[in-house]
Amino acid sequence: MNKNYQKELEELLLELDNRGEVPTLLLHSCCAPCSSYVLEYLSSHFKITIYFYNPNIFPHQEFIKRLEEQKRLISLLEPKYPINLVEGEYEIELYNEAIKGYEHLNEGSERCFKCYELRLKKTAALAEKMGFDYFGTTLSVSPYKNAYKINEIGEIIERNTGQRFLLSDFKKNEGYKQSIVLSKKFDLYRQDYCGCRYSLQRKNLVNRND
Repeated sequence: MNKNYQKELEELLLELDNRGEVPTLLLHSCCAPCSSYVLEYLSSHFKITIYFYNPNIFPHQEFIKRLEEQKRLISLLEPKYPINLVEGEYEIELYNEAIKGYEHLNEGSERCFKCYELRLKKTAALAEKMGFDYFGTTLSVSPYKNAYKINEIGEIIERNTGQRFLLSDFKKNEGYKQSIVLSKKFDLYRQDYCGCRYSLQRKNLVNRND
């Protein structure tokens, strides 16, 4: 039986509020649109620092474009607590090594799970180094991402490192729809492919066949 990650998150937020605690959260973000709803949702409960670490994004110009849009979104928000940003390095070689042998697989496959794992491990390591209370990711807001695998990987990292992982399924309770509303409100650049060269190739192939 699959766990209800959103319910577990809601219970944690209620517990934190009842105790009057505002912990720190290092939140991996894949892009501004996905982070829009998540930041709106969590910024009253955590002191958040966004970690933009996405070595999977191709080409490099696309990485820069998404990073700049992430910065712009943060500048437009008016959260209860300030939101900071840490810019991750563009380590595409690490991504290529992480998904080696899985390049031929389709979107949503083990290739993507290896990508989740790389980014979450990096986030956890930085959270530990910088002394954050929790680490998490915005990835589960997308209906195209496997929330079960994201949380499973996060829980394994937590067991191995002791760094607390923020369980989530942000697409629940209209989270994804709200991210679209906020993207329109802030006129955010919404990319038309996941980010990696393989999703870009897939998009181009579909467009050629239309």
